[in-house]
Amino acid sequence: MFGILVPVGGGDDIPLKKKELIVGRKEECDIVLRFPNVSSRHCKLVLSSGYWYVVDLNSSNGVKVNGMRVTDRRVDPGVKLVIANHAFNLDYDPSANGAFGAPPPDMLDADVFSKSLMERIGMNKGPTKRPGATGAHDKPKTEPRKKELDRNSLSIDDIELR
Repeated sequence: MFGILVPVGGGDDIPLKKKELIVGRKEECDIVLRFPNVSSRHCKLVLSSGYWYVVDLNSSNGVKVNGMRVTDRRVDPGVKLVIANHAFNLDYDPSANGAFGAPPPDMLDADVFSKSLMERIGMNKGPTKRPGATGAHDKPKTEPRKKELDRNSLSIDDIELR
């Protein structure tokens, strides 16, 4: 066993028996949370370098670590992990899981240039559109009209570079 998820407020502890676990509402998930606000495949828990990481799998209601919504974050021992609105403390010993030296990066995907800043903080979802709603973004895009110029009125703003 690599750690335990302890429900805040009571409930059965959930043993972390594998190094990668899918958490969600579907029965085929490794950890099944039978709540309507939990997505079918909500998040993934990954053990790397002795530490647990949580990766949001584009869930509807998100994942928080110590109150901050995240898409990919190291979850240190004793830290509060919230899946949808269900809170757990993650109890484990990094050294027993193979950790040594300084803690690894805060994110499993440590290549900071692989995602935009907005994706890294969990703001990668654009505005949702209600069915039947229309807005300025629905209007067809038209090409800007080209100015008719004479030689004497040409300015730098009128030149199109290709």
